[in-house]
Amino acid sequence: MTSGTTSFWTGERIRLRGIEPDDWRAFMRFATDEERLGDLLGPPRSAESHRAWARERAAAPPDGDCFQLVIEATGSGEAVGAVGTNHADPRAGRFEYGVTIAAEHRGKGYASEAVALLLRFMFAERRYHKCEARIFAHNEGSLALHRRLGFVEEGRLRDHVFLDGRHRDLVLMGLLAGEWTKCGSPAVVLVPE
Repeated sequence: MTSGTTSFWTGERIRLRGIEPDDWRAFMRFATDEERLGDLLGPPRSAESHRAWARERAAAPPDGDCFQLVIEATGSGEAVGAVGTNHADPRAGRFEYGVTIAAEHRGKGYASEAVALLLRFMFAERRYHKCEARIFAHNEGSLALHRRLGFVEEGRLRDHVFLDGRHRDLVLMGLLAGEWTKCGSPAVVLVPE
């Protein structure tokens, strides 16, 4: 842990916490930002559907090693993003994860710190061997972040997704626990974005 940290889930600039019912506005904003980036497009959702989703998530217990957390800026207490795991397979020792940061908070190091905290938990505490990420090839910022964190491109699925009126490639990236440890972790590392 970083010096002065009061919780395993707190870094220098952010803390990871569970979803609260009042986070619905932040998640509605994250969805709008992802649509603008061309990373997610679906029918518009009502404010009430976001409220109901946040209430449900706030009350739900974790699903094994699959969970979603809010990224909160320690200085302001504002929800600036979210990070979560999915497709966790303890037998194979691998999991996938995703991260999103609100548009106005990108480039401040929040994503790298949140990912570092998450990876430290999954590799050091839960003993997973591999983390996988699926990234749209047009999302240069996310690809650059993952490369800086030590992820390696393992493959590319050509014309795999249809977004914004056209087919796009999906980049598969992976990071092994041993590679993470060589990067200076399990301590939290701050990577400029």
